Amino acid sequence: MKNKILLTLFLITGLLQAQDKAQNYSFSLQQAIDHALQNNYSAINANRDIASAKQKKWETTAAGLPQISGSANYLNNFDFTLQGISGNAFNPAGSPDDITLVAFGTKQSMNSSLTLSQLLFDGSYIVALQASKAYLKYFENAKQKTNIEIKEMVINAYGNVLLAEESVAILEKNKATLSKTLGDTQETFKNGLIEEENVEQLQITLSSIESNLNNTKRLQDIAMKMLKFTLGIDINDDLKLTDKLDTLSVSNLDLAFSQGEFVVTNNIYYQMATNFTEQRSLELKLEKSKALPSLGAAFNFGYNSFANNFSFADKDQKWNKFSNLGVSLRVPIFSSFGRHAKTQQAKIALDQAKTQLTQTEQQLKLEYEKAKSEYDFSIEEYATSKNNLSLAERIERKQQIKFTEGLSSSFDFSEAQRQLYTAQQYYLQSMVNIINKKAALEKIINKN
Repeated sequence: MKNKILLTLFLITGLLQAQDKAQNYSFSLQQAIDHALQNNYSAINANRDIASAKQKKWETTAAGLPQISGSANYLNNFDFTLQGISGNAFNPAGSPDDITLVAFGTKQSMNSSLTLSQLLFDGSYIVALQASKAYLKYFENAKQKTNIEIKEMVINAYGNVLLAEESVAILEKNKATLSKTLGDTQETFKNGLIEEENVEQLQITLSSIESNLNNTKRLQDIAMKMLKFTLGIDINDDLKLTDKLDTLSVSNLDLAFSQGEFVVTNNIYYQMATNFTEQRSLELKLEKSKALPSLGAAFNFGYNSFANNFSFADKDQKWNKFSNLGVSLRVPIFSSFGRHAKTQQAKIALDQAKTQLTQTEQQLKLEYEKAKSEYDFSIEEYATSKNNLSLAERIERKQQIKFTEGLSSSFDFSEAQRQLYTAQQYYLQSMVNIINKKAALEKIINKN
């Protein structure tokens, strides 16, 4: 008994701790967008890409700045390398045919030095500096592109959740209304005033609504988790949406919005294509710069010491200073036309990039016209579906009255119900379409 109590307390404690870890969020659509731009997984990594590109830019810059390096070397000659000399090299009376073996150097030696090097001129380095700026600009553009795509994803995911919520509410209302009608019809059938077929027809319609309701609830759960994933929060956290579908759809109704002039240079995809062309241009400059000479300088300063025993730490050990200054000049002369071939390849790549830029411009203009047309149509569709819903509701009410009074068949009533349910879904979808199509148009024109 005692063990069971302890186990129960342990489980309760674990459940409470799990509940404490869960976060609670409440977002309007704009708040959801702002949160996602900071916490979406792609947004986080895009910021890291920019940070990495800044470090890469500094790495390239540092290559042309003074470089200092130090070295220390210790050598212990266990066995000397012997050199052979003629027998009369140091003794005139000696025979030149005799070979004398001698050892040069000391048993041990040590040296240390500092080297200061500086690149004086290199055409490749100048181009590399320009390329590092273009490299950073690419990731800044990529971050902006990521933000635009995240905004669109949040709008779509937010709208899908609202659509599912409204669909569940309507289906539950339809289910309650139809259940009451079915109950009244069953009582009428028991009194022998109508045929059983009328009851069965309503039962079929009710079963269909119940199935759709269960499926929509599952879709609602999936849509909510997808939104949480897009926002960069745990899918098990609590999230409440404060905006309503009808309010959002009305706020996105703007006929004048799609009538403005499209400035293709503001589009982030065009800017990225321009950046790509700039990179290809720099690659061409880099290949051309390889035909220029490069000039560098280095200054060395150090000490060395020699001994037969390890006495380099002694105070009286003699250390010899040395220093030198060197300048190196490298001049490319002839590469068997290898540099020319690489330059031509870079030129071809630049021409391809220019063609892709033109293609991107034309494609974006076409996508703008398509997005504008779809947005305008979504507004028209919204007005049409709203009017059709009102008509379908009146038709369904009339058919219900006729059915109740025995003036209409169950088939006519069921057809009116199905028409109403379809009109309801079209109306909800039309509201979501306005939100999504405007987001797609904003993505093209790069509107924040």
